Amino acid sequence: MPNGAWAVPLQYLTGAGEKAAPVVALTWGVLVISVIVMMVIAGLLAGAIWHRPGQNWTVGDRGPVLSHEGGLNWLWIGVGISTLALLFSVVWTVKVLAQIERPPAQPAVTIEVTAKQWWWQVRYLSDDVSRRFTTANEIHIPAGVPVRLKLIGGDVIHSFWVPQLAGKMDAIPGQTNETWLQAAAPGTYYGQCTEYCGVQHSKMALLVVAQSPADFRKWWAHQLAPPPAPQGLALAGQGDFISHCGACHAVRGTQAAGALGPDLSHLMERSTIASGVLPSDGPTLAHWIADPQSLKPGSLMPVPALSEYELANVHAYLKTLG
Repeated sequence: MPNGAWAVPLQYLTGAGEKAAPVVALTWGVLVISVIVMMVIAGLLAGAIWHRPGQNWTVGDRGPVLSHEGGLNWLWIGVGISTLALLFSVVWTVKVLAQIERPPAQPAVTIEVTAKQWWWQVRYLSDDVSRRFTTANEIHIPAGVPVRLKLIGGDVIHSFWVPQLAGKMDAIPGQTNETWLQAAAPGTYYGQCTEYCGVQHSKMALLVVAQSPADFRKWWAHQLAPPPAPQGLALAGQGDFISHCGACHAVRGTQAAGALGPDLSHLMERSTIASGVLPSDGPTLAHWIADPQSLKPGSLMPVPALSEYELANVHAYLKTLG
């Protein structure tokens, strides 16, 4: 895992799903058309600068403004070709937008994603209420099938973008915007908030993990189960966590039921913490618990009022949440 998902360039010149593929083709097409137009313009401009028939100018000379025969023909030809290129691009763009508006099949999963400063709350929805659960920052989906996303802005306007899977969609407070994505094959795809939302906007990343349908069903079943019961030092840490952190964070199967911060059930199954900013290894997790503001200044997670002994206990407990 790199040093944060945001450190990996967002790849938008290749696609990995049915929704992204037409957009990538359009991107390359418009890029090629634009380059050709720029080359033609540059060539004509260079010709106009260096081709001065019958004139020998020196610095400071002023020549008469002449109307050359055929000058308007160049304008009509240029405008005509440019218009054709623009019309072709517009028709292609409209066709792609219509193609990706709806998924090709009924979505297999519906996920509600609420964007907050500066992390992503992820709720997996189901007609069976007992099969619903909440996680954060890492979105698991089944590969090869469409997935519906319901996007909500939890505080200010954010924008959800996983370029290899789908285009951008704003998450706006007070309304729900729907989009869909589909991963052609299992893999990890990087995303980012692309609407400026505050001081830590650039470090509001996310991961989409596409799994085979069988692995996704196993993952879902595991998420529904509470984490294993802690032992020893971690058991003491559970009590410290509930007392000091349980008002903001939730862990299924415990009295910690806060909703201000990410749900930490099965935390250690995620490859990052702090919304893709940091790897979820033991030393980094300990540093994050002790002083989150030094790693992500401005985040709403305060420096906890914990003794060194309590910090060690909480750290030991969080490492059991797999």
